[in-house]
Amino acid sequence: MMINITFPDGSVRSYEQGVTGYQIAESISPALARSVVSCGVNGETVELNRPINEDATIELYKFEDEQGKHTFWHTSAHLLAEALQELYPGIQFGFGPAVENGFFYDVLLKDGEMIKESDFPKIEAKMKELAGKKEPVVRKEVAKADALKQFAAEGQTYKCEHIDQDLEDGSITTYTQGNFTDLCRGPHLVDTGEIKAVKLTSVAGAFWRGDATREQMQRLYGISFPKKKMLDEYLVMLEEAKKRDHRKIGKEMELFMFSEKVGKGLPIWLPKGTDLRLRLQDHLRKVQKRYGYQEVITPHIGGKSLYVTSGHYAHYGQDSFRPITTPEEGEEYMLKPMNCPHHCEIFAWKPRSYRDLPLRIAEFGTVYRYEQSGELHGLTRVRSFTQDDAHLFCRPDQVKQEFLNVMDIIGVVLTAFGFNYEAQISLRDPNNHEKYVGTDEDWALAEKAIVEACEEKGLHAKVEYGEAAFYGPKLDFMIKDAIGRRWQLGTIQVDYNLPKRFQLEYTDEDNQKKTPVMIHRAPFGSLERFTAVLIEHTSGHFPLWLTPEQVAILPLSEKYNDYAQEVAKKFGEGGVRATIDLRNEKLGRKIRDNELKRIPYMVIVGEKEAADGTVAVRPQGGGEQSVKSIQAFIDEVNERVAEMTKDF
Repeated sequence: MMINITFPDGSVRSYEQGVTGYQIAESISPALARSVVSCGVNGETVELNRPINEDATIELYKFEDEQGKHTFWHTSAHLLAEALQELYPGIQFGFGPAVENGFFYDVLLKDGEMIKESDFPKIEAKMKELAGKKEPVVRKEVAKADALKQFAAEGQTYKCEHIDQDLEDGSITTYTQGNFTDLCRGPHLVDTGEIKAVKLTSVAGAFWRGDATREQMQRLYGISFPKKKMLDEYLVMLEEAKKRDHRKIGKEMELFMFSEKVGKGLPIWLPKGTDLRLRLQDHLRKVQKRYGYQEVITPHIGGKSLYVTSGHYAHYGQDSFRPITTPEEGEEYMLKPMNCPHHCEIFAWKPRSYRDLPLRIAEFGTVYRYEQSGELHGLTRVRSFTQDDAHLFCRPDQVKQEFLNVMDIIGVVLTAFGFNYEAQISLRDPNNHEKYVGTDEDWALAEKAIVEACEEKGLHAKVEYGEAAFYGPKLDFMIKDAIGRRWQLGTIQVDYNLPKRFQLEYTDEDNQKKTPVMIHRAPFGSLERFTAVLIEHTSGHFPLWLTPEQVAILPLSEKYNDYAQEVAKKFGEGGVRATIDLRNEKLGRKIRDNELKRIPYMVIVGEKEAADGTVAVRPQGGGEQSVKSIQAFIDEVNERVAEMTKDF
């Protein structure tokens, strides 16, 4: 019997029933067959040797594809576990998934033994040895009772707990390679031989199931590649990433700090960092003002009932900061995890007409979410962060235009920093509408609006079905930094849920009460995370218009401090941000120290400059030194800034 296979370009080919993804790839070209690692069948990623028994759509994934990497790294996690099983008899296994950059496995060694970084080479060697055997990875469907029996016989306590508490009979699969079997939904590589290069990157503590009351396991992180050259390139990138670490550069440039006394994950913006942040805010303010946004300020806390109404209490209540009580009986407040409920209340405070819409409310609103200590990381994972938040309340027929406007804003904001960005459209699952709120008509309208808006802007956006939030479709923006890492930043989300929960309404043209559509948008995402990404992208060499200090004035000796002060005053009056290095140090030392601070210009002043009313200008990183009048240099800086900012 023949079946029809539809390819991403819409073309259709017929194959024998039971054909595999690998055979389909081979029928196209042997080179393609050699490079594919898994395939998507009707939107589900599966192994290349899984038979296809009915008409289906297919995508073939290489390692370069996100789904391909996931398959590759998932199998690598199993390979790591197989190596550990051989090296450490009696080891207990937790979970071992693929993650964004590689994979990890949570393990517990017997008798309190610990894996150290010095053990990594022997584990890597064992992984390579096992991969060299090209062991087939075999999928098997098993009954719950059999799975429990099998893992109990192997003494795998955590696997048995997982089977018992989380898995339904009839849905359990195992994967076996060599002497190692793991519980897993897949997908996996056909065999381990494709894994040519592995590197363990770190080891950390991790509580079983993320529960601080349970046993602490060890989490081993690693990464793998189909070619050694790719691993070598990755390690070079990793070294470069270390140099660009925003925590290190942020300290050198005196941008932000953390204090144990203030609390974990609560960043403090220092004067230079605050200057940078305010300039980011001003940049966005200027742009969004052109599009009719009104800025508001709301409290950092809200009554518990506000978050019960919004649904955030159910979502964040237990796993976030606990309610704040007051001397008044029964009065409870919460640190706000979101700005949206406050903005819903702003919409609701007076009657609204269709003529008032769209209403665009913006706020640089600080929110608070509890992150576990082990998850905190510089400015990228914090407990307090400020969203460049805005909520647009509009009619269904206005959604598309609002999307177009927001995309314009995001375009201006991100290109100002030299970022190239791509987008992902997240739509609802076409086969399961039950888990979403809002009418089919509203969803169809919103999804069509997003797709059309992207087409109109010529923005190539990847469409993902089933990735929408339960409350509406969304458009996420990803940027690629200077060393090729992808970061998700801005987002635009349509929301049918909150307006309903808060019973928001406006009077339409026909004098009927209608519920507005709500759009959430944040071009930066959060100021903390964006600043971290920007630091790592630029290595702290911010654009001239943004950098907190544009010029460092270096007097040759204390004799010229007064002239340096005079120069600084004139720079300030001319709109140039300058700092003076008044330390009694040699010029070479001052230059080296100010290079570390990534200040774009250094101006050196000595006897000749003081006599002539000039400055000796030295660009960051060396370059040709030149002598200019004070005013000529002010004009040069301002002209450069004006050129850089003319489009925003």
